[in-house]
Amino acid sequence: MKIVTTIAEAQSRQRSKPSVLVPTMGALHKAHLELIRVAREHAEQDGEVAVSIFVNRLQFEPGSDYERYPRPKKADEDFCQDAGVDLLFRPTPAEMYAGDRSVFVEEASLSKTLCGKSRPGHFRGVCTVVAKLFNILTPDVAVFGEKDFQQLAIIRQMVRDLNFKIDIMGVPTVRENDGLACSSRNQYLNAEERQQATVLRKALLKGAEMTRGGETSPARIVSAVRETIGQAVLARIDYVDLVDAENLQPIGVVRPNTLLALAVFFRKTRLIDNILLP
Repeated sequence: MKIVTTIAEAQSRQRSKPSVLVPTMGALHKAHLELIRVAREHAEQDGEVAVSIFVNRLQFEPGSDYERYPRPKKADEDFCQDAGVDLLFRPTPAEMYAGDRSVFVEEASLSKTLCGKSRPGHFRGVCTVVAKLFNILTPDVAVFGEKDFQQLAIIRQMVRDLNFKIDIMGVPTVRENDGLACSSRNQYLNAEERQQATVLRKALLKGAEMTRGGETSPARIVSAVRETIGQAVLARIDYVDLVDAENLQPIGVVRPNTLLALAVFFRKTRLIDNILLP
């Protein structure tokens, strides 16, 4: 595995085989392993699987967990080595952003709902860093997890609208045995919070069950989901929303391709999850 830390080195590498990128912020876990597995499957054995690790300050709103976000450098390096990654791109903040930077990439429609409402500027940071990674590493394919459904939709929109010659692949959410979606932020949870966080999957399944039973009222489904989450005394709801999975806009009636998405705090830790309703 080759490790590069500068943009110049990344851009000067020679390759003639397909390259598949897995962008991450590190603190790698089994969901990242699945992304890497899918990347290898697509790149095939003679292609390049590249992983980027960069904790992007631009996507952290003021007062968030940027400073304490886990950065296990050696563990992440070993993880990538064991997973068969070919290239690990691990730049510093100074390498990625000039001190007088003044250009950003911003999506203006899909980012107005869900997490975009409670995290202003977050997706501008995401789009900016991902666009830079695409320009630096020039992958043929990039792989993202569906747990971050809104992020995936916005990246696809950016690639379409800015004519990046890159295919975007979404990978189904990877979960722990008890149903909690894998996330680097799960390690913030103490034992009590971790146990109560399983209510998120339970709440999503409740919404799906209601839909299969013929319920089409977003208000009634949201009410039931919120009631289920309320069973966890440490849970504080940021949002529970039903939106069209294509444009992420609120819907008046549940129909095929409806996304049920939520964000919930367990004390200071904010977790997100979602499910496509039948």
